[in-house]
Amino acid sequence: MGRALRAPFTGTARGIRKATHAHGAGESGLGKLIELHAVNGAGDVMITVALASTVFFSVPTDEARGRVALYLAVTMAPFTLLAPVVGPLLDRLPHGRRAAMAGAMFARAVLAITMSGAVATGGLELYPAALGVLVCSKAYGVVRSAVVPRLLPPRFSLVKANSRVTLAGLLATGVAAPIGAGLQSIGSAWPLYGACAIFLGGTVLAFTLPHKVDSAKGERKARLVVPHEETARPVATGAGTKGGRSGSTRIGRRGGREKPPGLRSVGPSVLHGLQANAAHRALSGFLIFFLAFLLREHPLAGQSAAVSLGIVGVAAGTGNACGTAVGSWLRARGPEVIVATVLGLALGVAVLAAVFFSTLMVAALAAVAGFTQALSKLSLDAMIQRDVPEEVRTSAFARSETLLQMSWVVGGAIGIALPLNGVLGMSVAAGLLALGAAASVRGLLGAARRGSPHPRVA
Repeated sequence: MGRALRAPFTGTARGIRKATHAHGAGESGLGKLIELHAVNGAGDVMITVALASTVFFSVPTDEARGRVALYLAVTMAPFTLLAPVVGPLLDRLPHGRRAAMAGAMFARAVLAITMSGAVATGGLELYPAALGVLVCSKAYGVVRSAVVPRLLPPRFSLVKANSRVTLAGLLATGVAAPIGAGLQSIGSAWPLYGACAIFLGGTVLAFTLPHKVDSAKGERKARLVVPHEETARPVATGAGTKGGRSGSTRIGRRGGREKPPGLRSVGPSVLHGLQANAAHRALSGFLIFFLAFLLREHPLAGQSAAVSLGIVGVAAGTGNACGTAVGSWLRARGPEVIVATVLGLALGVAVLAAVFFSTLMVAALAAVAGFTQALSKLSLDAMIQRDVPEEVRTSAFARSETLLQMSWVVGGAIGIALPLNGVLGMSVAAGLLALGAAASVRGLLGAARRGSPHPRVA
């Protein structure tokens, strides 16, 4: 009887392990990172369910708007100041990445228990703890991005690895969300108890990653912007190499001191890719907050507020998962063209949603926004892998994640401040994407025509 009762769980565990460790991911250690990211996603969604129920669903719309604005002011605003510090701080921990990820997990477990006492009342003490959870979550994210290149299996591209990691997080979120809702029905603190247990498990799992995760061999810090590109331009050195190609590169110096390379020094693709992805992230933050209030006050035709929010949420999640899957399939096919194309697709759907505002168009925009954001981010990862030298690639991921999170905050703030008018909201969404397209599409297509200025790194 014991074996019969255990069989469904052990069989599921074996199936998950087989999927996460396929194609050499088990031998390289990527499989363990995939599992760790799934744990991270499950824990984060538990905390999200608890906070949403307290800050948003438990009070009338007008009061909820004030609470969410307070949440952004107390958590997101300080985070925009802390975010630029997170990357450089983590750069100083190249030999402690497993400990950093474990620490981010353990800190969120402690903060979840701390919030469990305040979540029922929604008191002000809830918000500093929520800020701590957000900072720890993003710190984990930038460390995870830095770790992935060190765990690539043979003949595995970075974008494919990130596709697997991201998809695992999305699947775990989809499984944990209804469980969190069920725990919420027992009591407002129960999702936080569940989050605490999940993050404690993640703390242990982080230390099972391979030791090479903590290696800093060949790494240097990268800057997103440099005042003079020529100070960081790679200069060929070495003589007698076949075909005139140098066997190594050095970084330009000024005044006898070596300057850290910046992303502009490796060509325009990464810079314009970041601009396009910033537009997608701003759209994501805007839609999350704007549609949450709009659909609560004005549900989709013939649906309740809860069902309307569910439809949009499922559409966005499905689009995100599809974008991740397509990104893995398109991993080696013109990332600049992909980024420009999906930005144009999102802009076109946003314009249609503004002109023909309806239930169908809102759901379509949510799905397309999820799809294009996922595919654009994976393409940006491919450009960083190709154009950024290995010695600064991990630092570049940290800088890009910080910039994208700040874009999300700006979009969310606009969504909270905007009047609850559907046509106006969709017009603003189209405007955010139009700004991103104006800044990036021409440069992306020009870079695609010229070709990459650097050899692709496997």
